[in-house]
Amino acid sequence: MTALTDPPHAPLPRIIQGGMGVAISGWELARAVSGMGELGVISATGIDNLLVRRLQDGDPGGHVRQALAAYPDQERAQKAVADYYLEGGRESGQSYKRVPLPSLRNHRVAWELAVMGGFVEVWLAKQGHTNPVGANLLTKLQMHTLPALYGCLLAGVDTVIMGAGIPRDIPGVLDAFAQGKAASIRLDIKGDSTGEPVILTFDPADYGFGGRTLTRPRFYPIVTSHVLASVLAKKATGSIEGFIIEAPTAGGHNAPPRGTVTYDETGQPIYGERDLADLSEMRKIGLPFWLAGGSGSPEALRAALEQGAAGIQVGTLFAYCRESGFQADLRTQVQERAQSQRLQVYTDPLASPTGFPFKVVTLLDTLSNEQLYLERPRICDIGYLREAYRDEVGKVGLRCPAEPVDAFLSKDGKLEDTVGRKCLCNALMADAGHAQIQKSGYEELPLLTSGDGVSALTDWPVGYTAADVVGYLRGGLA
Repeated sequence: MTALTDPPHAPLPRIIQGGMGVAISGWELARAVSGMGELGVISATGIDNLLVRRLQDGDPGGHVRQALAAYPDQERAQKAVADYYLEGGRESGQSYKRVPLPSLRNHRVAWELAVMGGFVEVWLAKQGHTNPVGANLLTKLQMHTLPALYGCLLAGVDTVIMGAGIPRDIPGVLDAFAQGKAASIRLDIKGDSTGEPVILTFDPADYGFGGRTLTRPRFYPIVTSHVLASVLAKKATGSIEGFIIEAPTAGGHNAPPRGTVTYDETGQPIYGERDLADLSEMRKIGLPFWLAGGSGSPEALRAALEQGAAGIQVGTLFAYCRESGFQADLRTQVQERAQSQRLQVYTDPLASPTGFPFKVVTLLDTLSNEQLYLERPRICDIGYLREAYRDEVGKVGLRCPAEPVDAFLSKDGKLEDTVGRKCLCNALMADAGHAQIQKSGYEELPLLTSGDGVSALTDWPVGYTAADVVGYLRGGLA
């Protein structure tokens, strides 16, 4: 195995800034946190579309083009600039040029852009300091994982963090990429455990990087239970260097409650003691771990250290700081509503096409408003959360419960699986200020997610910074 990026005895971070997509934990936030000696983490979710939309918005500050100038394959990098860059940005009302929707057989363009997008985000996050930078990916996004991951390694990412699934194959992928070899993962097929497996393979040689050895980053899977952590430590395809232990109070996607799921009077899934990791068992595994979900305070950091954790992972406080990728008006609106105590977070069991509970911030002018959700035309033009399925003749295809209902049903989908499903792909792009304008003229609306700890924003002034968060969390520690 190729050596890790940092010396074996380098101190571990006490604070990991959570990975938040799309672009909420972008390179600016990750660079700010890493520059202070903690672990800043970029989100590699949606990284291909993010790349081309930033170029079409005129690449303010020239950052994307600066990073692409450092990309090892200049022919491909300059082709991306020629294809997508618009000097001065799009005209008012102009739609974004789309990344071709990848299929199982035809994904070359999307994968090339994902490699470049991962490289750009990590490269920018690593400028101006020499500290480690991490990257976060979602295990569920299997069609997009391998190229984005390779791009992050190409830029020298130091740590990879993955949740929203069981990333058992990823350590072996990291080993292969570090050695300049092709890597594969098995595609999960909905409701199918007996058919011929479908294997997704990314070969660096096919993208101009054959034989290039890279530094193998550390790998921290996100888990909710000590049982899963133990299984991964023993049965993953390569080494694991630590764990993020996530409680159900964390934002974004949550693991479903263990056992029979029950709901409260508002329809939110109820979590209990079984959904919390046993830290005494975690300590027995012998690998460092960080606590996430409701951990955004100096008291939580001290408590985590006292319980044997290496530290904490914090999302919500960083999500609303000045360096985050949220649209400025959305960020301000959330902070002002939090300060007036008029902000609620709802754990929605239906919103995400993945079927995982998804925490939603309730704001009237977002898709959390039921009327606005019903008025949105159902469109699937990005496709990150599509699931693989096998039809009655054995052919494997891709579908999304949030796509047009008739299209989903024509792919052997069930009507009940479409109820309440929201297009997170377009909504999260809108959160970051890159809302698509559809051919009908409809402009995609945002949908915000946050941990239950968003109420803590009551005590934070509008415009606070990542440095303020780090300083606050470090308070009282030696």
